[in-house]
Amino acid sequence: MSTTGLKAQVEQALAAVINPRHGRDIMSAGMVREVTVDPSGAVTFTFVLTREDPGSLARQARKAAAAVPGVSGVQMKVVDSAGAGERQASGPSGRPAAPTPPPPPPPPTPDEMPSLGKVLAISSGKGGVGKSTVSANLAAALARDGHRVALMDADIYGPNIPRMFGANAKPEVQGGKIQPLEAHGVKLMSLGFIVERDAPAIWRGPIIMKIITQFLKDVAWGELDYFLVDLPPGTGDAQLSLTQIVRLHGAIIVTTPQEMAVGDSLRGAKMFERVGVGVVGIVENMSYFVCPDCHARSDIFLAGGGSRLAAELGVPLLGQIPLQAGMAELADRGEPIVVSQPESPAGMALRELARTVAARTAGLAPALPITAAPR
Repeated sequence: MSTTGLKAQVEQALAAVINPRHGRDIMSAGMVREVTVDPSGAVTFTFVLTREDPGSLARQARKAAAAVPGVSGVQMKVVDSAGAGERQASGPSGRPAAPTPPPPPPPPTPDEMPSLGKVLAISSGKGGVGKSTVSANLAAALARDGHRVALMDADIYGPNIPRMFGANAKPEVQGGKIQPLEAHGVKLMSLGFIVERDAPAIWRGPIIMKIITQFLKDVAWGELDYFLVDLPPGTGDAQLSLTQIVRLHGAIIVTTPQEMAVGDSLRGAKMFERVGVGVVGIVENMSYFVCPDCHARSDIFLAGGGSRLAAELGVPLLGQIPLQAGMAELADRGEPIVVSQPESPAGMALRELARTVAARTAGLAPALPITAAPR
């Protein structure tokens, strides 16, 4: 096929991508510019994204172009509409206005690390929702199901994974690589293995990015099926650093049923959307309580928060984890409940969560990098 014909097919495929903000396709809306196709089938174009547009549109556009028969590769430059096609303005006196400062350098392009398997970020909008508990038990449950699993503790300010796995030794360095610790079949790395327990983490963004980079690239993780990252709560430096270093397969958002937690989790999910990372689904922790005597189910907090959040984001509710007496004590002893009490209500819910996550992520490809910085 000629390059002209292939270009027409690519533009037709891009015209099928609809911007939900205004209902127009991205071609007629002028979001795609400078489409070129070389003789080898490599496609290049510029994608104009506004502040109001979902970041996932760029990923959809690239997938649409890559799916056209005959296309050998897609190179897409994402630009902010505020800087696209700007001309020098004149001041009131007719003299040229002061030149605008140069834009900040683009963030680094994240690497794809196939040896890590499925790279999943586990996040929450606020603290206290049990995110680390879910991370630890999800990792242990996946390992019990026969998968090769690692858990990286990126919660720089409150690294709790060492305690939850009963691991506190200093990692060894062999051949220039840090050797992860292992407990309950899960490979582990945490700042808690390196710094003293009472040492405060008073660090700014560049240091946080350096730590996360070192944990990803300087640790001998080996060949894995799942690489889970326990993030700090919120939408700060650790989250952005992770998305700039490695191509994630998706994010799992942990919340509790209360509306306050749901609202914060919604902001966290939108952050991942803005940087082109899809949300795999929602986990509602502390969802209900099962009486150990009569086995009756009670909603301690407001019910349905996780379902409402999942519906608003258009993603599945992956699981509802009940409150359970003694679960915190087990965590303090380094015993994930899926290991120590797998047949308990929380243990069964978390084991089912692991199976659901495995099924939902089976066909996921890593997120396509977006070169424009989030706004």
